[in-house]
Amino acid sequence: MATVLEIAPSLGPKATCEALGVPRSTYYRRRRPMYGPRLRRPSPPRRISEVERAAVLDVLHEERFVDLAPAEVHATLLDEGKFLCSVRSMHRILQEQTQARDRRNQLRHPNYNRPELLATAPNQLWSWDITKLLGPAKWTYFQLYVILDVFSRYVVGWMVAHRESASLAKKLINETCARYGIEPGQLTIHADRGSSMTSKPVALLMSDLGVTKTHSRPHVSNDNPYSESGFKTLKYRPDFPERFQTIEDARAFCRDYFAWYNEDHHHSGLAMHTPADVHFGRAEQRTLERQRVLEAAFAAHPERFPRGLPTAKPPPTAAWINKPEQAPTVTTTPSMRA
Repeated sequence: MATVLEIAPSLGPKATCEALGVPRSTYYRRRRPMYGPRLRRPSPPRRISEVERAAVLDVLHEERFVDLAPAEVHATLLDEGKFLCSVRSMHRILQEQTQARDRRNQLRHPNYNRPELLATAPNQLWSWDITKLLGPAKWTYFQLYVILDVFSRYVVGWMVAHRESASLAKKLINETCARYGIEPGQLTIHADRGSSMTSKPVALLMSDLGVTKTHSRPHVSNDNPYSESGFKTLKYRPDFPERFQTIEDARAFCRDYFAWYNEDHHHSGLAMHTPADVHFGRAEQRTLERQRVLEAAFAAHPERFPRGLPTAKPPPTAAWINKPEQAPTVTTTPSMRA
């Protein structure tokens, strides 16, 4: 390194360091006497004095300025014929006092907890939502209300109406709970934060029925994934019409569709079982029957199964909305899914 320090004055630091393969930062660091700490940077002559800084801080702490941004304070003082310092200097002074934050008096939205809901059997957790069906003319819609069992994906209730209203939602929920004999404390119903979902009539009804209600976080569609996925399955059907001419047409289509969805649709999230088989406890028997078919096929042609005897998959034993990272392992017995 002594060679670099000797050659650098004649050739220049850059050329010398490039020739010897030494970083220039190392050269400048080694130039300091005894490699000691850096010399303290002298205070700029334009720096505001400590007395002036204290005066600026006192002004920023005045009652009329305490909730205002430095730019607003600066403009107000200029209108009053006063100049203390620049806006940037005000920011520096506040930062030194750890007060560099949003000083405006504004509404702070509450923190919404992420819903974490678990279902291990039918009629434990329902999800409901409303979607629009295009009507006969532009800007005309029919409202489709759908209640879905999260565990089995079975549509337990639906309704097509001219409008979205809390009274209609209340009627649908009440009739659906009565149809399935929901007992107090048995069911949780999850929904987003639409006006009907958060309405007082619906909340009072669920309280009377002993049903727990939960809501998605604002503007987070992933908190209600089962209803959203169900609507996509509906609207991506090949025979789904672009528009419905009458509400009777919409109801007739939905009647056929939900019968197919519940009884005939092999759901990918249920190991290709139908929602009705899972909801009414027929999935285990279906799995055994599928397994016997696979065993017969394996016995007839084992060479076609290089990985050995295939296994028929049973449906999942649990369904989560926002499964936590450290979720407990859930095991169920046949009676729990019956």
